[in-house]
Amino acid sequence: MDILLQQLIEAAGADNVRTMEPMGPHVTFRAGGKADYFVSPGGERELAEVIRACRRQGTPFCVLGNGSNLLVGDLGYRGVIIQLGEPWSGCRFDGTQAAAGAGILLSRLAKEAWRQGLSGLEAASGIPGTLGGALVMNAGAYGFEMKDVVRRARVMTAEGEILELSGEELELGYRTSCIPARGYTVLGAELSLTPGDPDAIRARMEELAAKRREKQPLEYPSAGSTFKRPEGYFAGKLIQDAGLRGFRVGGAQVSEKHCGFVINRDKAEPWEILALCRHVQKTVKETFGVSLELEVRLLGEFAEPEKGTAK
Repeated sequence: MDILLQQLIEAAGADNVRTMEPMGPHVTFRAGGKADYFVSPGGERELAEVIRACRRQGTPFCVLGNGSNLLVGDLGYRGVIIQLGEPWSGCRFDGTQAAAGAGILLSRLAKEAWRQGLSGLEAASGIPGTLGGALVMNAGAYGFEMKDVVRRARVMTAEGEILELSGEELELGYRTSCIPARGYTVLGAELSLTPGDPDAIRARMEELAAKRREKQPLEYPSAGSTFKRPEGYFAGKLIQDAGLRGFRVGGAQVSEKHCGFVINRDKAEPWEILALCRHVQKTVKETFGVSLELEVRLLGEFAEPEKGTAK
């Protein structure tokens, strides 16, 4: 047994540590190579010990929620994936304040708020991610952003120290925050919501869900919006006007329903998804002079693109 594996087992328990774990089932793209180590710590103490073990051995690590904004390379990840799952998915309410763990799905948190007669998370009900991931990138939809409701967050530093940060200290901007740059791991957050009529809250959630089903390719694996919105433009419109609707590289495709989505249409390999994204960026830049930035995070090593597969 190698030293790191032994330390990870000591930190999180043998039942919570796996090696050579396929990442496809853990990300919403449903594609990805194997991670050298996959750890599911049960609490803050275990998480701190796992992070310290990684740092002692100089091994990269990545914290995973629902994997809804991540593309893992075909050749896998030479490091430790730390998943904050069920033990991190609790929530409680006190008046208009909600406190929740980083691993709770936004859809579940929004439903719990609705049951409490609290408004503010209706648009978050369809975002396929966890609270922790949503804070990292200040997730948003239909005019809503996490910064609208976040009061404070509890984070762990790369040294295992726990900090309480206000919403302002998180530096939440368009699909960005200070969290990744400072190496923080989100443990949980407190949200400020507003009283509302439960029937009206539910109606709004159902209205937005219907819009998503109509306009987004929810029937295929994807990571949601693939590109950030360039200032003054809409990514999907640029991609459509560049003639890329339905364009494919192997099993990856620009959605015909919404060009801002790259989908896993037919058992796509990660390198095919990445090659398609690069082709979209290149074509839009050449056609309109606009640079599209990936909203999806790339992790691990990718195979070299094969030629003759685009159509």
